[in-house]
Parts: sequence; C-alpha cells; structure tokens
Amino acid sequence: MSNLQTFVNKTVTIITSDGRTLTGKLMGHDQTTNLILSHTIERIFATPGSEEPTQQVEHGLYLIRGDNVAICGLVDEQLEAGVDWSAVRAEPLGGMKHA
Repeated sequence: MSNLQTFVNKTVTIITSDGRTLTGKLMGHDQTTNLILSHTIERIFATPGSEEPTQQVEHGLYLIRGDNVAICGLVDEQLEAGVDWSAVRAEPLGGMKHA
C-alpha cells in the first residue's frame, strides 16, 4: 500500500474489517498498513426507519492495525462538510470473511 503516502496529512475514511467507519487526518503508515489518524471520528449509523440519530464518537489520536483495514479512501472535505450526518441512515456492514 505504498500509495498511502499521497494521503498523508489529508482527511481519509477507513472502513475496518469489522465494519466500523472512522474518519480522520492520516498522520502516517508503515509497510504493514498500520495507520495513525488524528482528529478521528467514528460514525455509528442509525438503521433505516430508526428515530435515533447517527452517532459521531470522537476518538482523537487513533492507531488502526493494518490487518483491520478493509478500505482507505480520500475524503472530499467540502462535500463532507455539507452532509447532515445525524440524518444519514445505513444498514450495518458485515464483517470480512477470510478464506
């Protein structure tokens, strides 16, 4: 994952192998895809039809083990700022299965 170097000091969203969604500024990484994020927020999406809002849990500085990273993507910060995350609904993601 040497292409991660282009994401350093930029906002990324990580989906983990257990289905968690974390967004933060990528501070660094290593050859095994261990990631260091700052200003990390975990979004816990409310299910469709739920009256509960989507939760945003602030974690601050956060380390993610490389074997837990399923997807790492660059965030469009202007688009992100315009989203009302409390109104977003989503079905839970399932965990990854390794064969």
